[in-house]
Amino acid sequence: MTAEDHYYAGIDFFGEGKLAEAIAEYDAALALDPKLTDALHGLAQAYYAQEDFDNAIASARRILEAEPGDVLAWTTISRAFQRKGMVPEAEEAAGKARLLGWKKQLQDQKAEGGS
Repeated sequence: MTAEDHYYAGIDFFGEGKLAEAIAEYDAALALDPKLTDALHGLAQAYYAQEDFDNAIASARRILEAEPGDVLAWTTISRAFQRKGMVPEAEEAAGKARLLGWKKQLQDQKAEGGS
C-alpha cells in the first residue's frame, strides 16, 4: 500500500468512528511519507476525537514544522488547549490562526484584483 492508500484508509476508519484504526493508518502513511501533511491533519483530528489532546497538539505542531502558516493546525492547537483548560495558550493559538486567515484572505483578494 502507498502512503495515500493508508491515508484514505485512515479517513474511512475515522468516518466509522474507529479511531485507533484510523491512527494506525495515519501512522502507516507517515512512515512511508513523513511530509504527508494531510495524514498529520487526520492524525491530529483522530487524537482530538479520542480526547488525547497532548498528541493532537503534537501532531498539529508537526504540521507547522512543514507549513508554519497552516491555519487548520493552529486551530487544532487552539481547540486542544481550550479542552485542556489552558485558555491563554488557546487564545494565543487562535489569534495566530485568525491572523494567518486574514493574510490569506488579503492575498486572495489581491490575486483576484480586488480591494
